[in-house]
Amino acid sequence: MILSTALLSSALLLGGTGDTCSSQSTAAAVSSDKNIVETAVAAGSFKTLAAALEAGDLVGALQGDGPFTVFAPTDATFAKLPEAQLASLLQPENKGLLQAILTYHVAAGKLEAKDVLGLTGAATLNGQRVAFSTTDAGVMVNGATVVTADIQCSNGVIHVIDSVILPNTMDIVETAVEAGAFKTLATALKAASLIEALQGDGPFTVFAPTDEAFAKLPAGTVENLLKPENRETLAAILKFHVIPGRVYADTVAGGHEFETLEGRKLTSKTVKTRNMPDQVMINGARVVKADIETSNGVIHVIDTVMLPE
Repeated sequence: MILSTALLSSALLLGGTGDTCSSQSTAAAVSSDKNIVETAVAAGSFKTLAAALEAGDLVGALQGDGPFTVFAPTDATFAKLPEAQLASLLQPENKGLLQAILTYHVAAGKLEAKDVLGLTGAATLNGQRVAFSTTDAGVMVNGATVVTADIQCSNGVIHVIDSVILPNTMDIVETAVEAGAFKTLATALKAASLIEALQGDGPFTVFAPTDEAFAKLPAGTVENLLKPENRETLAAILKFHVIPGRVYADTVAGGHEFETLEGRKLTSKTVKTRNMPDQVMINGARVVKADIETSNGVIHVIDTVMLPE
């Protein structure tokens, strides 16, 4: 059921369902003369979030000009995590991981409920995207339900959610290996001495051929490319599958050109088919799965190995 913006905003501001601030805390939080951190502290239901922001050295950032949009888990929401996991995240040695999780709950700019309804997702300060969807239960952010929306702050807006959302903490190579369908790609990256590069900060966008895609090459091609004397050729082919930055499916779709790390360009197009979803193509390869988030980029799975001319 698709709710109108006005009805949905009203319903969420009244508290929705799930873990919400008390009516007294929410009333205090609606004041817009306080910044995001001050608003959360005044609400009284975000003690764990405040402690996590302090442990992650992010209090100052969220007291800045912004504006920011924060998808804020309450104390009751954090309590759903295993106690040992939460305690571990607050340890100094895990500050990097804690920062990655917290910044995944923050988007740049001010996105109110009416804005979220018109979007499929938004980039977070973590770098990865969160996905938005609307169900009978209300607005969802990566599977978490927004239970209170549009808490106004002097430097942004807070939406209260009923689950802690977790980013992918694995890099491109780790994500590909974990998936199990990219053994040949992983072997090729190692033979071309590119693993370390794709585990760097990036970000990168990788059009990743599956094992089946490599198997479509003429017999003996892969074995020949894996020979030490052909390392430069193999590296060129693999770099032809990588473009700098995070480029998502909604950008790839249509007719666009992207410069690869190899130096030459990839061209995308959208092919319309009858009774089937539109097919996104990149240099003749079909994108069979898009927007796989990783800590340092995004992966699009393709069904064909792309060869530079």
